[in-house]
Amino acid sequence: MQALRERQSSRSFSAHSLPDQLLSDLLWAAFGINRPDSGRRTAPSARNWQEVDVYVVMKDHSYVYEPESHSLKHVAKGDLRAHTGRQEFAATAPLNLVFVADISRMTGVSADSIDLYIGADVGFVSQNVYLFCASEGLATVVRANLDRASLGKALNLTEHQRIVLAQTIGYPAGYNNP
Repeated sequence: MQALRERQSSRSFSAHSLPDQLLSDLLWAAFGINRPDSGRRTAPSARNWQEVDVYVVMKDHSYVYEPESHSLKHVAKGDLRAHTGRQEFAATAPLNLVFVADISRMTGVSADSIDLYIGADVGFVSQNVYLFCASEGLATVVRANLDRASLGKALNLTEHQRIVLAQTIGYPAGYNNP
């Protein structure tokens, strides 16, 4: 109940990086495996397609979260944070998650329903991030205003992958305790 009361969007972030364990917990909360015997996740997924991938964009590198091994796979070197949104804070906040849908995993669905399913599934993952951030005192905001073509190229995405949303995360502005 407290996390729901404290859930909010913020566009002001401290530049302090998140500790590795906090990042690990955040990614697990977002879309990690919470039932190892079945591979099911912390967020629902239509028809269990699990078409959403969580990309992690930080100051020096970008990664894709691998839920099966609960690890990060390197996808790009360099600071791509400015590509994750047109708002100034996206380029300076310590972390941006990019939610990417791989439509090749979505079998047996009509083309006119794909966006509906993707939007719902990304919404579930993003809300998990919001609630985790509220529980840990972190600031966050989800955004759709980004250059998908430029970011997709920088992250080496394929033609079957679609960038849906980005979510900026960090300590609130004014945070001074590293």
